[in-house]
Amino acid sequence: MKYMLLINAGAVDETGDNTECTPEDWMVFDKEIKESGAFVSGESLADLVTATTVRVDAQGAKTVTDGPFAETREVLGGFYVIDVPDLDVALEWAARCPGARGSGSVMVRPVADFGV
Repeated sequence: MKYMLLINAGAVDETGDNTECTPEDWMVFDKEIKESGAFVSGESLADLVTATTVRVDAQGAKTVTDGPFAETREVLGGFYVIDVPDLDVALEWAARCPGARGSGSVMVRPVADFGV
């Protein structure tokens, strides 16, 4: 079954870098998950200041906002899609992810299968 691991950094410095793990931590994790055969896809997202938010109101009017105006203190930093036998295995990978350390978190969600 496929699961998405949504990586939320809880503590970032003024440049947007995670302060609770190193690039080397990510390289080790990335290598492990790929070598395990569980890796399907994944990406790290560009700096938060490159974000653009689109909202559409009830009348259909579109509002576009540039910049890092998140409503939360957590910052979505990237994701992995993995294919593993069950939720327990997905949770184990999430716990090993550097993004789960300290004030960070990894949300685990099944990928919907519409049978198409």
